[in-house]
Amino acid sequence: MNNLTGRTAVVTGAASGIGAAIATQLAEAGASVALVARRQDRLDDLAGKLGARTFGVAIDVTSQESVDAGVARIHERLGRVDLVVNAAGVMLAAPVTERRLDDWTRMIDTNLTGVLRLVHAFTPDLIAAAANGGTADLVNISSIGAHVVFPGYAVYGATKAALTQLSAALRADLSPYDVRVTNVEPGLTDTELATHLDTDGQELIAAMNDQIGPLTADDIADVVTFTVSRRRELNLRQIIALPTRQA
Repeated sequence: MNNLTGRTAVVTGAASGIGAAIATQLAEAGASVALVARRQDRLDDLAGKLGARTFGVAIDVTSQESVDAGVARIHERLGRVDLVVNAAGVMLAAPVTERRLDDWTRMIDTNLTGVLRLVHAFTPDLIAAAANGGTADLVNISSIGAHVVFPGYAVYGATKAALTQLSAALRADLSPYDVRVTNVEPGLTDTELATHLDTDGQELIAAMNDQIGPLTADDIADVVTFTVSRRRELNLRQIIALPTRQA
């Protein structure tokens, strides 16, 4: 049911968490996968476990120069890409009252502009793959924070709301070319994302984990792998994945 043999994928944020889980499941389903993140050592470790059809490319999605160089390496190694998963992201508690412009900018550059850099790089590939009769997918990992307000996380929520809206608009632009666009919004999920927070933030997430019971990165990877393995005429465009106890 989830056979991806012959597909060529790029997964950002693949050094850990949801990105690593997605890359792992795509590779296990038969896809060739370029693992993208900033930490080359982590990528090399994962590629060593997944086999010859995967390789790591150190890319900082906040740098156009880094993206350009990394995309050239991906094309040289794998050729045309037909599956792109934007899973790189950062979540920082940066209340507006504290005016932490650097943290705001970091989230915008990673969570939104970084996605746009990958869209810019691979849209021609996706369109060409679909034009040749293949399946072409763009998957963006947003957040339930696009809809639910969490005090102190205004800018993070804004970046995810923008990503959700961007995904809808990209689907309108790309669906005439038979390119599918899927936006996935995870709820509470146990990943390294919480380690970006200060002590108070980490304690809050720990309390929520105890009360609700989080999803795992593999849960989100299951959703993505299922979605991209459907027949090309079916686009699961918007998916909200929550723990059962999260309202």
